[in-house]
Amino acid sequence: METTVVEADDEPSLETAPSAAAPDEAAADSEDFDGLWTPTTASEFGYRVDEVLGGVNVTAVGRSSEIDGSLTIEGTTASVDATVEVENIVSDDSRRDGQFQGRIMDVANFPTANFQRTEPVDFGAIPADGEQVTATAVGELTLKGVTQAVTVDVTAQATDTSIGVLGNIPITFTDYGIDNPSNPGVGLEDGGIVEFVLVFERG
Repeated sequence: METTVVEADDEPSLETAPSAAAPDEAAADSEDFDGLWTPTTASEFGYRVDEVLGGVNVTAVGRSSEIDGSLTIEGTTASVDATVEVENIVSDDSRRDGQFQGRIMDVANFPTANFQRTEPVDFGAIPADGEQVTATAVGELTLKGVTQAVTVDVTAQATDTSIGVLGNIPITFTDYGIDNPSNPGVGLEDGGIVEFVLVFERG
């Protein structure tokens, strides 16, 4: 049986985040964006994993919009940090969430997941008129208490009141001390994707 089932929304995009939708006026000079920005509830942080459930190909997605962190901008460079309480990352299946929060991620002992940049991100220019710019972020991703260096391509889009930053990080479970979550009823590959769309407003 080769049916493909997607068990959650499509991949996140800047267009789907309400306050990061196409701006209705051009962005101002880069210094107008300097300073501290904080994430809004339009943000999402979570995972995407391919499963085989009873012979059916399933894309399992879990997300949280409750994100702590900051975006600090100086000119066209930015520092981005984001932390999420892992128990707040939920899918459309409570049984999956129970496994995820328990034996897989052990939220009782490792309650948070975190991305922290280790180098400033240089976007080259502040996007205007609904345009998007891309950059490379170098940082550290912490899952289940294990921190690994990561490099991730990110896309940014700005309005006069908000900034959206989108990216995803492929991971291998064992790199973070996570045993392959497969069980007799569900088969998984050896990794998945951590994905995020962070929508910031003035701090």
